[in-house]
Amino acid sequence: SKKHETEEGKKDIQSQLEKMKKYCSVIRVLAHTQIRKMKGLKQKKAHLNEIQINGGDIAKKVDYACSLFEKQVPVDAIFQKDEMIDIIGVTKGKGYEGVVTRWGVTRLPRKTHRGLRKVACIGAWHPARVSYTVARAGQNGYHHRTEMNKKVYRVGKVGQETHSAMTEYDRTEKDITPMGGFPHYGIVKEDYLMIKGCCVGPKKRVVTLRQTLLKQTSRLTMEEIKLKFIDAASNGGHGRFQTSQEKAKFYGRTIKA
Repeated sequence: SKKHETEEGKKDIQSQLEKMKKYCSVIRVLAHTQIRKMKGLKQKKAHLNEIQINGGDIAKKVDYACSLFEKQVPVDAIFQKDEMIDIIGVTKGKGYEGVVTRWGVTRLPRKTHRGLRKVACIGAWHPARVSYTVARAGQNGYHHRTEMNKKVYRVGKVGQETHSAMTEYDRTEKDITPMGGFPHYGIVKEDYLMIKGCCVGPKKRVVTLRQTLLKQTSRLTMEEIKLKFIDAASNGGHGRFQTSQEKAKFYGRTIKA
């Protein structure tokens, strides 16, 4: 900021940091996303996240936070391969939905009067109110959720072999992006994380990744993953080919009308 450019501003910042070292008990930093790297988004404003710094005394925490000012934090500085991480995000929105879809209650018999996709009894006469445990229609999806214990299969770095879909067993030169791009997303141009399982939310929605809160001790979580094959076939159909060269070799020379 402009405050860092003037001598008075630097002195003011330094005095604030000294006050933090003297009086504060908790130190947090404000981190923001680099949203301009995501092409094709209408949003230009970055997402802000407040992150607490743990470990060491207060002075060391403040010094560490200062060392990170205005610096990029790459994904491989925080997460490593074979680790377990948590994903925090907002699920896909479904809108206003009924009890059968929203809560999975049983449909009523066919001959039911006034509708069958309902809850037959919503509670006793007394207590004279509807309990929160009774399934009701309403908003489904667009909920804040935390998914725990997702295993990191690969950390992809731009310009390195990990950014491709090559493995120790499959030496075909192909990009991590499937043929034709990821539907509703496009081409992966920056660093990426490959995780086991699904992820909350639709394409392009921001998610928060964090280290797992509990110490992992099971053999399953401590397993070392060796990827043998990464499928790069098109996700926009049945996807027969891994590369455009393979497709051209199969079809031969085609004449465009």
